[in-house]
Amino acid sequence: MHENVMDQPPAGGLPFVRKPHPAPTPPDKRAVLLSDPGFGRVFTDHMATISYADGKGWHDAKIAARAPLTMDPAAAVLHYSQQIFEGLKAYHTAEGGAVMFRPLENARRFQRSAERLAMPKLPEAAFVEACDQLVMIDRDWIPEGDGSLYLRPFMFASEVFLGVKPSSEYLFLVIASPVGSYFKSKDTAVSLWVSQELTRAAPGGTGAVKCGGNYAASLMAQLEAAQHGCEQVVFLDAVERRWIEELGGMNIFFVFDDGSMQTPPLDGTILPGITRASIIVLAKDRGITVREEPYAFSQWCADAASGRLRETFACGTAAVLTQFEAVSKEVDGIDGVASLQGFNILNGIASPL
Repeated sequence: MHENVMDQPPAGGLPFVRKPHPAPTPPDKRAVLLSDPGFGRVFTDHMATISYADGKGWHDAKIAARAPLTMDPAAAVLHYSQQIFEGLKAYHTAEGGAVMFRPLENARRFQRSAERLAMPKLPEAAFVEACDQLVMIDRDWIPEGDGSLYLRPFMFASEVFLGVKPSSEYLFLVIASPVGSYFKSKDTAVSLWVSQELTRAAPGGTGAVKCGGNYAASLMAQLEAAQHGCEQVVFLDAVERRWIEELGGMNIFFVFDDGSMQTPPLDGTILPGITRASIIVLAKDRGITVREEPYAFSQWCADAASGRLRETFACGTAAVLTQFEAVSKEVDGIDGVASLQGFNILNGIASPL
């Protein structure tokens, strides 16, 4: 499952020009930042960039000092939201090196996202090489212990124009952030709120790709969850408001008393998570039955009440594996809560991640 690309020769097909930061963060200041980085608030010294233009293709690949972007107010992304992104992590190894977790899978999903939003496909090798180059130059920013270096590749339409059409110019970047735990809570399990009115994605939409609009659409529901004392929101399907789909940024799994697991199927409205796919493979390798089948919220409540459901957890690059303790849904003005505490199947399949 691990892919160590740190010591491989360049394979992106694009020559990267390296321009090291003229005044990188001093080691003592970096050590202070790494002692408690939080999530997504601390950034490394460098970034990777690659430009694209119709008729010229991908060009001008470089590693340079992380700096603000200069953008025209008529840049297409600001008006028509042609924007996609990815998320993956790099870790220290016991031997002192560094590894990224399945970057090729992120590159492939990035291409699928680009295709859906009528954007040019960045070659897989160029995607991985950009991440590789950034990790190599900023390797000292990888936290020790359980921390990791979160990589954020993204691409946006940069052509300056007003008009509804695909842009002819794009900018691809990778930035990096040393991170600790995704959730602010120190508890090992978090609570869920089931959104009844607000949905994340609909059939034929962009639910299966990683674009900013999907996450913007989830924020109101996330606020609703917080108002009810919950840390995460669960979305139901947009058609029947019956079937469990996913969280705002994570896939969801259910563990039953017979040891089997179930997760909603990928039907075009759910993001095909790389951690999700990895869990399915690892669980099956250990002889665990995994079903990719629809699961209704009513059945979730019934199985929790009967004891058939033993555990619910979510997974994603940022949070990795997160166990849930309770789920709430407003019914006739009253919050209904079902306890989901149970045995922990995660330890057996988490270590290879």
